[in-house]
Amino acid sequence: MDALHPRLLVDDFPAVFAFYAAVLPALAGAHLAAGSPEGPYASWDVGDQGLLSILDARMMSGATGAEVTTGGAVMLVCRVAKVDDGTDLCQAHGATVVAPPADRPEWGPNLRTAHLRDPEGTLIELQSY
Repeated sequence: MDALHPRLLVDDFPAVFAFYAAVLPALAGAHLAAGSPEGPYASWDVGDQGLLSILDARMMSGATGAEVTTGGAVMLVCRVAKVDDGTDLCQAHGATVVAPPADRPEWGPNLRTAHLRDPEGTLIELQSY
């Protein structure tokens, strides 16, 4: 059973699906567990545990009867072997760099990070230590 994992509500489902389908296997060892580029839902697992899912925001608006906004105050953090390689991979699939790879000794010993935004603006931190 999955204890807790993020579900991003998205407007441009095909673009967000393409981005995570391209980067999650290399960054986190994830595999597509459910869904397709047509939506409205997709999820990726690592082993048998949920890592991330995406859902068309219009579907959630219909289910709740309330307007659902996307790109809220969320940051996904992913530990990777090499921050620079992860940054290159994400950029190649549509991410925008917010803060390039940098050493962050003030945050922790040997910590290196980069900050990017996915195609809908969700903030992603890649980190290695």
